[in-house]
Amino acid sequence: MNGQLDLLLLGSLGAGETHGYALIARIHERSGERLELQEGSVYPALHKLEATGWVASRWAQDAGGRRRVYALTTPGLTELARRIEEWKGFSTAVWGVLGAAS
Repeated sequence: MNGQLDLLLLGSLGAGETHGYALIARIHERSGERLELQEGSVYPALHKLEATGWVASRWAQDAGGRRRVYALTTPGLTELARRIEEWKGFSTAVWGVLGAAS
């Protein structure tokens, strides 16, 4: 699921910067409450995406206290676009197989 998790995180960050817990909630909401990501997998993935240069983080203060917020970088936007096209091709191929089976 690592590649899919990266895609979900990049895609969700495309809607704007946010902190990790809100990112998990955003994905849960946008998936029609079908996807429930665990902090234990999300934060390591965010750190990995940050190491690649696709995501940047900074400390921000809000009513909930000091939090690290994450945002897409310009290379991250490029990677997101590439992965979206890749996912479209994959899902088209899967539907082709599933459609042939029904």
